[in-house]
Amino acid sequence: DKPEAKVRVIPLELQRLCSHLLLVDEKTASTSDLTDSFGWTNNEEMGQQDVQELNRILFSALESSLVGTSGSSLIHRLYHGTLVNQITCKECGNISERQEDFLDLTVSVRSVSGLEEALWNMFVEEEMFEGNNLYRCSRCDQLVRAAKSAKLRKLPPFLTISLLRFNFDFAKCERYKETGSYAFPLTFNLRPFCEQNNWPDSEYSYELFSIIIHKGGCYGGHYHVYIKDIDQLGYWEAPEEVKVKPKTQKREDKVGERKKESENSVDAEDPLSVLTGILAQEESKCVLVDQLGQKLMNKTGTPWSKKYKKQYGTISKFLQNHPEVFMLVSNGTHVALKAAVPATTEPVSSASANNSTENIEPETAGDTEATDGCHWFDLNDSTVTAIMVKDIKKQFQGKESAYMLFYRKTAMKRPPEAIGNPAYKVPPHLVEQVQEENARLQQRRAEFDASSNSIEVRLHLAPHYHWQNGALHPVSPNEDSIITVTFDRRKIVGDLRLAIYQMQDLWEGDTALTLAKNVPAGLHLYDTLTDDQISLYSAGVSNGSDLFVWNGREVNGVAVKTGIEWEPVLLTVLRPSAEELGCGDGSGVGDADGSGLVHSLKGFAGGATLGTVLEALGPQEAFLCQEQSRPGASGGGASGWRVFPPQDMQRTLRELSLKDGDALLLLQLEELDSSIFSLSGDIVTVTTPSDCRWLQVEFCPQSGIKEEEKEEQGKKRSKVSASGNMLLMEVKEKALEDLHLQDDLKDYMLNGFLCVLVHEHLSVRESGIRLMTSLYLCPGPVPTATQLFLYFSVGLAPSVGQELEIIVEESLTVKELCSEKMLVFKNAVLVIASWHLRRVDWCEEIGEPLMDENASLKEVKVIHGDTLVLVEGRLPPKGYLKLSVKMYIDVIDSSSVPELNHTAECQSIEGLATEWSGSEMRFIGHVEISEEASLDDLKTQMMTLPALQDVCVPSPAFLRVWLLECKKLARILRGNQQTLRKLKLGNGADVCVERLMKEEELRLKDLLLRVQMGVPGEKAYYPSEEFLWDTGRDSTSRGLYAALASQYGLTPDSLLLAKHLPDKHTWMPISSWTQQVSKRKKKRKAESLQAAPFYLKDGDIIGVKNLLIDNNKEFTTLEDEIGQQRLTVEAANHNTRVSPATGECSQDIGSKKSGPTKNRKPEVALSINVGVFR
Repeated sequence: DKPEAKVRVIPLELQRLCSHLLLVDEKTASTSDLTDSFGWTNNEEMGQQDVQELNRILFSALESSLVGTSGSSLIHRLYHGTLVNQITCKECGNISERQEDFLDLTVSVRSVSGLEEALWNMFVEEEMFEGNNLYRCSRCDQLVRAAKSAKLRKLPPFLTISLLRFNFDFAKCERYKETGSYAFPLTFNLRPFCEQNNWPDSEYSYELFSIIIHKGGCYGGHYHVYIKDIDQLGYWEAPEEVKVKPKTQKREDKVGERKKESENSVDAEDPLSVLTGILAQEESKCVLVDQLGQKLMNKTGTPWSKKYKKQYGTISKFLQNHPEVFMLVSNGTHVALKAAVPATTEPVSSASANNSTENIEPETAGDTEATDGCHWFDLNDSTVTAIMVKDIKKQFQGKESAYMLFYRKTAMKRPPEAIGNPAYKVPPHLVEQVQEENARLQQRRAEFDASSNSIEVRLHLAPHYHWQNGALHPVSPNEDSIITVTFDRRKIVGDLRLAIYQMQDLWEGDTALTLAKNVPAGLHLYDTLTDDQISLYSAGVSNGSDLFVWNGREVNGVAVKTGIEWEPVLLTVLRPSAEELGCGDGSGVGDADGSGLVHSLKGFAGGATLGTVLEALGPQEAFLCQEQSRPGASGGGASGWRVFPPQDMQRTLRELSLKDGDALLLLQLEELDSSIFSLSGDIVTVTTPSDCRWLQVEFCPQSGIKEEEKEEQGKKRSKVSASGNMLLMEVKEKALEDLHLQDDLKDYMLNGFLCVLVHEHLSVRESGIRLMTSLYLCPGPVPTATQLFLYFSVGLAPSVGQELEIIVEESLTVKELCSEKMLVFKNAVLVIASWHLRRVDWCEEIGEPLMDENASLKEVKVIHGDTLVLVEGRLPPKGYLKLSVKMYIDVIDSSSVPELNHTAECQSIEGLATEWSGSEMRFIGHVEISEEASLDDLKTQMMTLPALQDVCVPSPAFLRVWLLECKKLARILRGNQQTLRKLKLGNGADVCVERLMKEEELRLKDLLLRVQMGVPGEKAYYPSEEFLWDTGRDSTSRGLYAALASQYGLTPDSLLLAKHLPDKHTWMPISSWTQQVSKRKKKRKAESLQAAPFYLKDGDIIGVKNLLIDNNKEFTTLEDEIGQQRLTVEAANHNTRVSPATGECSQDIGSKKSGPTKNRKPEVALSINVGVFR
């Protein structure tokens, strides 16, 4: 009747996974089927989850899945327990109780020494309701004194205990993990904590069988588990132990002797025995720590401070140092004996105390080894390792510590047939599935083993090879000389030799197998396989190896040497060609590629000497040279070769570091008389042949002509023969003759790459011009060696105004260039005193002025092709700055400075809108001031400007000076006594002055922000206010929240802050949360808001939301939305304009992420989906 219902897959998948872990012959098991049955997605599988939460949810899912089956009460029978909370009225004795069910007990870790103390605080200690905290009794019907307590009423067969390792620090507003020591026993008795104490002892006794351990911090980590092998299924091998040092062994022997002596004599002076006796005589078995000292003095007659403090410390410290005997409860105010210590009325001696300690030790985790044959293992993902019982003690504290404890009743014994039997109680159908899976695994392993050990070997047969050029080469490329065979690398060399011998029916004689390798010279032989009893893998035969099959001595009558020392080197041998030597009868060697040299490849053994190579190449009196520099590397088209000295003739090629591809030049003595070879010392220079020695000269009708105009006017080119020693003047003469331009040489100038003028008195090599490149011939006068060719403009950049081409002496000073050459421009006379020169930078913008007017053009590093612009304005004296001053105006309240609307007519007014609404900046003049002047001096000089003379400014302290960058307010200049040089003000900088209503003295760490509070329920803000934030105390987001909370009289949690980004019309939220810093790691620098990603600076706008009265957490205003729409339209228009130009549909332009990044999804609670079942 429910076709959409699903099978109860969760219990089945758990059963299948456990049977897989027990019986399948595989080290790992996949949990994907189990997580799929949970209904989990990939995000839930890969996310960090809490194992305590998973334990509870899994139990709930199993109970829901097993409803209506015989196993419906499985979880209840195994893990269910009950506890009862009781409140006892001290007046009438009425008991009010409330029963609670539990599947696991959650115990505290903070300020508790161990599990037993935590259980004592929960189920033994009583909470008193008295004083101002009285209890209303239902029977007395009034407020009375009462006691609240809890007891365990029903104990489950399996007791699960969850440790509260993670807490929250309300002072620091951050989570943290409790890493202090927290002891737990291997076995313990729950009788003191139960409501009924008349049950058999077996009902109260529990033993530890599993521990879940968490490694990491409160924001992430890793889980692994310690498991006790109850059924003795695993193979346990004791880990290697570190040997005890002799000194430690001697110390242990002395301790043993002392124990034996103490067994025979009772030492009444032992504080351990005295305190144990005092606590044993108490009826409540619990004493206040403060009263224990008084009871000790009453018993011994001497206070603790006089008798024991010097040796053992304070009494509290002594109790803490003996946790195996004493248990501190109620936050350390009370002390009691551990449950295992026998309560006697007689004083306990040292011997009995030691015996008591020995009785305790097996119950405390990590003290002794298991004696029941059940060992412990560590299951860490796919790795299982054996551990000692004492290793459990390491999980008491630290970053890697116990997180969940699992106990079982000691009365629950496994049946004998379960011991060592992994298939015990496994359903038969699962056993069959496991057997099938193991068979498939065995087959796959066999297939993988065969495929991974099968290798392909290429066999080269000796009858098909001959010796040539220092290596082996096939006799005929058409003949099949290589046979590829597939063999098992685990087999021995003798098996391979036998297989090859059987393949070659006509082979006679010995069969030698030698490892070979293809090198540039050919096939070379290395190691011969002589031991037939080793495997191919041990012999170095791998997949793709080459084996040469021969008789081990010679190949086609030629003896072949093997080994790495005889590996051939393929050299390029160069000889002069017949054409370069002038052999017209054809007796010389022909030049195949026109380079003047004949190339040939020769192979020689690496162990051969250079003299042997020379003997094989030519006569002994010939010169053998090694290449030092390639042609054209430094201009001029020549290459250099070094002649080998006589002592190198006895060295091998390997000793000379000659490798494959290196070139050697072979010359005879008579060949040095040729024009292309010249000997100087031990260096032979080879000049490039004539057909490679040329320069292409292209005629441009106008200098600086564009490519489109060149195509229209037609190109004239001339290929001029040239050499590295040829002067550029000669190149120009040949080009003019070839282009039929018979004018005066002075009417044309020669330009190089990017129209850079070249000096014609230099040679091709000296000017750095490479052969086989292009030069440009332009009309115009030719500058001399001491002259510069420059472009000149007045008032505007060359990309906008008209340019002139001038030639001036490089010794001319900047002042002389202005006064002597630039007086007249377009028939207009300029007043030189009020003008100065500036250089145009690489991006075609007017750059820095030429400050030193008495320096020469060469000294100020003006070079050929530079563009100079004559700009109106007098240069300040050396050491002075000329600053452009603007005034900050509040347009809404412009009546405060009405004089700014009536400045002098000769003064231009420039209005610049600021990012603050209702304000702008207006130009009010220039200021010339020394670099060594202070900021206070700058403010004083600003007050003398005509625009500020009628404005009421009592003193310079009432002025605030901003530095402008890109016509925007960048930062406030601080420190009235700081010099302008230290404030990093450059010549021509733009500053903005703002009038204040009170005096201001900003410190270096003060940050001026403009804060605006949001209007509740609206997309608007109240008018902004200036807020001075001291970043020296705390520059993090938490410090800003605290400062603004103090400003508004609110708490930091009730505020929400964001920084406004006016260029993008968006807001960047500022979170008050800061990441926790580990104590073990080096404390890193706090994340300042002045650094990435916020980069807070002076004048930034901070939006504030009061969450107490405003539920809207969005900071965007209507103006921001309009601005974002405008940016979107502009970006779309830009894409529309760009796409046709590129000829492609450029959809990626403008697709960059703008605005806020994608918010992280909120954390979702872990859940397991249980469907409707059939």
